[in-house]
Amino acid sequence: MQKTCKRKQLQLDGRSQKTPKSTTEEPYPCHHRPTAEECRAVRDKLLALHGFPPEFLKYRRHRLMKMEPFSNEAQSEPLINSDDGDHKEESVLDGLIKIVLSQNTTELNSQKAFASLKSVFPTWEDVYAAETKSLENAIRCGGLAPRKASCIKNVLSSLHERKGKLCLEYLRDLSVDEIKSELSNFKGVGPKTVACVLMFNLQQDDFPVDTHVFEIARAIGWVPAVADRNKTYLHLNRRIPNELKFDLNCLLYTHGKLCRKCTMKGSSQKKLTSKDCSCPLSVNVVEG
Repeated sequence: MQKTCKRKQLQLDGRSQKTPKSTTEEPYPCHHRPTAEECRAVRDKLLALHGFPPEFLKYRRHRLMKMEPFSNEAQSEPLINSDDGDHKEESVLDGLIKIVLSQNTTELNSQKAFASLKSVFPTWEDVYAAETKSLENAIRCGGLAPRKASCIKNVLSSLHERKGKLCLEYLRDLSVDEIKSELSNFKGVGPKTVACVLMFNLQQDDFPVDTHVFEIARAIGWVPAVADRNKTYLHLNRRIPNELKFDLNCLLYTHGKLCRKCTMKGSSQKKLTSKDCSCPLSVNVVEG
């Protein structure tokens, strides 16, 4: 059986890196980690170390509100003092553009870029009608302005052409696979961006894999060492229980930014050092 599993895995790793359209595909069928117990243990350890990241509290509250009518179903567990006071749910289009602006920059810079964008262009219709150069100038503080402006323009132009209005709220009525198909039609919107919109703005049980999550998943053996990000996304979405996905994703992302032991990449935020903590992901909690 082990030889068969290894042979299948090698065949999978030799395929194209193109992302499969469905998350039902299992790229590593013989890799049985993480277990549900491991996921819960890591979630609890990181929550004890960091607390829940305040920047994600409003998204978490909206998820819990959506799940209230289905209280008998498995859902994220409530956290003490998890209400940040922001009760307004952002639009799906706002969420998508925020995620586009967050690419390859710091959280602070992406927030500044979005605030500048909304200050210069109060409505998406204003952005749609604006010259590309003006849009670039408005978001320049977020970095990669030409690329991000092009993506934003493509999204708005495509929406206007296909739907006649600049709105993505119709996605709330679609299935996960239909949402992925719709968002993937926008030039410049990749798998990670789609997964983030699903998790943060559409309250779906998805597990985006950014650089921090990817590096930690490989380091603690949740995916094979040869795994790429696309296959890591597929594997973790199969293995991690739905009710733990949101909390665990937010906590792994935060931990990856702050813990020197888990990533060598820098951050403008204060890193946790060995003097501050003993990394909970380097001890027996994640042993298979």
